[in-house]
Amino acid sequence: MTQSLFTGLYPPQALDYKTYSEGWVDTPHAEWGAGSFTVEKADKDSVTFVRNPKWWGNTAKLDKVVYKYMESTAQVNAFKNSEIDALTFSSNNILQTVKGRKDIQIRLGYSSQVNVLNFNGKAGFLKDQAVRKALVQAFDRDIFEKVHFQGLNWTPDDPGSEVFPVYQEGYENNLPAESKKVDVKGAKATLEKAGYKMGKDGYYEKDGKTLQIRYTYFGDAAMVTNMAKAISQMMKAAGIKIKLDNRDDAKFADTVAKGDFEILPMAWQSSSPYGQLNISQLYGSKSESNYTFVGSEEVDKLAKVPGTIEDQLEAVKAANKAEKAALKLFGTVPLDTPPSFYAVTKGLANWGPSGFQTVLPENVGWQK
Repeated sequence: MTQSLFTGLYPPQALDYKTYSEGWVDTPHAEWGAGSFTVEKADKDSVTFVRNPKWWGNTAKLDKVVYKYMESTAQVNAFKNSEIDALTFSSNNILQTVKGRKDIQIRLGYSSQVNVLNFNGKAGFLKDQAVRKALVQAFDRDIFEKVHFQGLNWTPDDPGSEVFPVYQEGYENNLPAESKKVDVKGAKATLEKAGYKMGKDGYYEKDGKTLQIRYTYFGDAAMVTNMAKAISQMMKAAGIKIKLDNRDDAKFADTVAKGDFEILPMAWQSSSPYGQLNISQLYGSKSESNYTFVGSEEVDKLAKVPGTIEDQLEAVKAANKAEKAALKLFGTVPLDTPPSFYAVTKGLANWGPSGFQTVLPENVGWQK
């Protein structure tokens, strides 16, 4: 697309494979860059940027910016102790920690991320579309969001798309009717119509096997554990048994690559408003990024259309049509839209949640 024409431009010196891969390690090469700031010094602990005298645009508001390398916990403590002026975070624990500092402001807005559940259409009972549909019908988004965002004072609009955020022009709720509200009775009816019968243990069964599905989640944070338990309880009400499968964070990539899951919570991050270009990636039947392994010829055909349309809003319309068809296969469901939290020293201007808007570095400064 013309909007991406000038992305990925690199200086000739960086086109060598080894230089491209390793050339910036411990050596910033400010002479290869361009912008309102340039690197003054760098070491293993920090990088200091100063105004670039060769910059042809507006003079930067700040004369110096220092970035420090820190682990997450160290960042929180550094902000709390006024050693740094800005911090991004997403949990109530961090919010409560930093609120004790008096000279700060909390800035809150939508992020460009959407959390989703993926159902592995190649695994066990999830090969049956009726089971995937019942899972979606039994899912209570309100309960899930209360658990997920407890203490954050965040009540976002429910997402109806995995490629377009709710605040984007042209956004539509592309969920099928069965996904828009919790319907436990409807979930049971879906299963019974597909030949499942309620067992004495309160769970459905078919061909002598209990309808059990594995929910794989990562890490030991209380929040993710509570979310997993909440989903287990939701599905129990619909007669679907959930086996909780907790793994270390480090195993996420390997789990995804091997398709070693049945239900998998994950997130998609939108890097631009041109989400229509991601339709085939997420929903294409042959796409390596379609972690549901669910697709159809109809979806594949519709997904190719948006990229052929130059007009942005018309392309979004075509993408909405394709996503509606994809979500009717019940391979995935968008869960919620997490907040973008910033804690900053009071007076820091033009730094915080910005959606798809590009915040120019030269415009960041201190209020007078």
